[in-house]
Amino acid sequence: MRQTLLRVLFIVLLGFGLSAQVHAAEQIKVVYHLVDGIDQASRAMANIRNHLRAEPDTKIVVVANGDGIRFLLAGAKERNGRPFDSAVSALAAQGVEFRVCNNTLTAHDISASQLLPEAKLVPSGVVEVARLQAREGFVYLRP
Repeated sequence: MRQTLLRVLFIVLLGFGLSAQVHAAEQIKVVYHLVDGIDQASRAMANIRNHLRAEPDTKIVVVANGDGIRFLLAGAKERNGRPFDSAVSALAAQGVEFRVCNNTLTAHDISASQLLPEAKLVPSGVVEVARLQAREGFVYLRP
């Protein structure tokens, strides 16, 4: 009886150890949610660059809706006058994905043709954020 209990305990502890190792090896996935406009986008771009410097294997998706889409429009500039397009392009080259809410475009009468080429349209920004969290295990960040 005692040997059986020890075997069970050993198997359980071994299972926890293997589970922790597998979990530690999984890629971290993060969704940055942008809704507040140019200032938030500037902070987010800096956060994402820093994030990738520290953890280059992180999967990052940026979801923009409401005023958060502004930085992904052609000609958008930071407050210092620097255009967003080159920063977006550089991050996209590192694997960052940029997704824009179609509901926002419709509500603000903005054509999808005004988006930077790296921006991909999704039907709803909030639904995309929820889907990424619930179904794909993304961590939520709102800079």
